[in-house]
Amino acid sequence: MTKNVVQVRDLYKDYQTAAGAIAVLKQVDFSMDTGDFVAIMGPSGSGKSTFMNILGCLDKPTRGEYMLDGHQVSALDGNTLAKIRNQTLGFVFQGFNLLSRVSLLDNVALPLVYSGVSRDERQARAKVLLEKVGLGQYLNSMPNQISGGQQQRVAIARALVNNPRLILADEPTGNLDSKTSEEIMALFMALNADGISIILVTHESDIAAHASRQIRFLDGRIVHDERSSPIVNASETKEIA
Repeated sequence: MTKNVVQVRDLYKDYQTAAGAIAVLKQVDFSMDTGDFVAIMGPSGSGKSTFMNILGCLDKPTRGEYMLDGHQVSALDGNTLAKIRNQTLGFVFQGFNLLSRVSLLDNVALPLVYSGVSRDERQARAKVLLEKVGLGQYLNSMPNQISGGQQQRVAIARALVNNPRLILADEPTGNLDSKTSEEIMALFMALNADGISIILVTHESDIAAHASRQIRFLDGRIVHDERSSPIVNASETKEIA
């Protein structure tokens, strides 16, 4: 297990357009220790989403180095990248991305299908995680039978099912009201306290304040990087943990 779960050096990302190349990321340096909780902020077009896609092995940099859990990502082929996405990373999205026609249990178990895990083990692991996020009584429910906040908890359980080294959360509270957002952030904080590394993209400073480190992008560069004591809502953290 490496100390740096993520290490980025001199990273650039350009996109080709009819008018020529557009530089989206410029000379980005970033490292993250195992167990860190990092919030990434910045205005639209600042490069934070592109950076997140590169960290998630969904896109490649134009140049520069990206090490993920000790692997040089740019040197890996598509099949290896897919394996790393499945086994090293867990993804949580703003829109939940649950399959509407299968149960919550099967939604959480889905990543294990691609790992070759038996059905019995898949369901057993999914059940444990749904119980962990407070939804053990909804194993056989469908996504449309639960609230948005509960759906995001299902998505978090799914992100955890392969025991990832790193969770990448892209605006995970963007579709939720303020109370539910606080509950979801309390859950992330509890997971981080258990040693899980988390990178979260958000537009909201109050959401970013739950992380122990805040990074801000502007015009494709990191312009702010500091550590702080995260906000803790003791009652919510206790309830979820």
